[in-house]
Amino acid sequence: MPRLSRRRFLEDSVFAASLAALAAVPETAASAPPSPARRVGPNDKIRVACVGVRNRGMDHVRGYLGQPDAEVVAICDVDLNVTGKAVKAVEDKGQKATVYQDIRKLLEDKNVDAVSLALPIHWHALASIWAMQSGKDVYVEKPVSHNVSEGRRMVEAARKYGRVCQSGTQARSAKAVRDAIRHIHDGKIGKVTLARGLCYKSRKSIGTKPDAPVPEGVAYDLWLGPAPKRDFNPNRFHYEWHWMWDYGSGDLGNQGIHQMDIARWALKKDHLPESALALGGRFGYQDQGETPNTAVALYDYGDEQLIFEVRGLPTEGVKGVKIGDVVYGTEGYVAFSGDYGKAAAFDRDGNQTVTFSGGGNHFRNFLDAVRSRKTADLNAPVEEGHLSSALCHLGNVSYRLGGQAAFKDKTKRFGDDKEAYETFARFEEHLAANGVRLEEAKYQVGRNLKIDAKRESFGNDREANALLTRAYRAPFVVPARL
Repeated sequence: MPRLSRRRFLEDSVFAASLAALAAVPETAASAPPSPARRVGPNDKIRVACVGVRNRGMDHVRGYLGQPDAEVVAICDVDLNVTGKAVKAVEDKGQKATVYQDIRKLLEDKNVDAVSLALPIHWHALASIWAMQSGKDVYVEKPVSHNVSEGRRMVEAARKYGRVCQSGTQARSAKAVRDAIRHIHDGKIGKVTLARGLCYKSRKSIGTKPDAPVPEGVAYDLWLGPAPKRDFNPNRFHYEWHWMWDYGSGDLGNQGIHQMDIARWALKKDHLPESALALGGRFGYQDQGETPNTAVALYDYGDEQLIFEVRGLPTEGVKGVKIGDVVYGTEGYVAFSGDYGKAAAFDRDGNQTVTFSGGGNHFRNFLDAVRSRKTADLNAPVEEGHLSSALCHLGNVSYRLGGQAAFKDKTKRFGDDKEAYETFARFEEHLAANGVRLEEAKYQVGRNLKIDAKRESFGNDREANALLTRAYRAPFVVPARL
């Protein structure tokens, strides 16, 4: 992939003051207090609106319909072609939901206590902040943000407006994961040295499609929201938006955020790392996708390390894991499965010592916190979601600011980091096994970013700092400060 163009860099280099000046939100202004929220009584049902109901959003609908103390009172989607299934599910439960196409109209509905958001990533932060400003609690899918700055604004909004905001990293509610993390934190595998997140999830080419007319029933300008104005294209719409920088974050932020979250949790890190470096490319086919389908991201916490791997081509796993995590300690390791309902501990010789099992209900946890009004009751409060999402964004920023390198040109770019060299060697073997001719191929080597963890910035690196936020399209502007 070529370096970030100067034109694109200038588009993204927008100072916080100018963003704030552009800010425009529905009815509730950023500086105004939130609308009074209804106090949910012990015998009251929590009235939920589900926003975005095509795929994952239907899990939200079913999740709340399965709770005796909640009801789905509203359905919202910019594509009215997908709302019918959700409406029917609500009606089949003997309930009735109002349908909205514009989230701004939904947020004016005083019959809604909480919103559950399953939107494209570029909408997560704005929809969450608008909702909290409107006095509503929020469940927001992962990653919670499209860039690092947005995540911090969401944390600030939850605190300022006194709202409950749950990140959709549902592994934090799974008994197996929680027990395995406790096992690690109790020192049962010795001193932890490395957490490796794995997203080995095959992805087919999305091909190349021409721009097309906007489908009937789709409010496309509203779908674009904060993103730049562009003609409609099927490869930048339903699901395929994941592989476009304007809307998504690749598999690092799509599937990988779950494993990134578990890895950071295992390391007990409540701050950003000291540095981040990512490399990779889009191998095996040529299509309109922009994000890498194969990547390695390295995060240095000083005393401990987090390594994340994305592979979109067929591959074998690491210690039996393809989508999940392996956390290494001086006395053994713990392997987490991708379904979050299983994990196992092993000694240094690879003998299994303990197994962990059991799932959980993340929607139930959210409802319990809405009722108690205690952020501490959340298994995945928005700040945890922000920190893990930020790791995904750091890797992507490094990647996008990088340049091309030939596989045949061997370098010592990883210094004395043995784990990094081992990971890169497997990266090469994987590509070769999938027909990539390494003697001819190139890959993207990202910038080694030095991070000011306290300020959540890249210090004096102006080009990298510009990608901590984005140029917002009015009136869909995430406020620079709250």
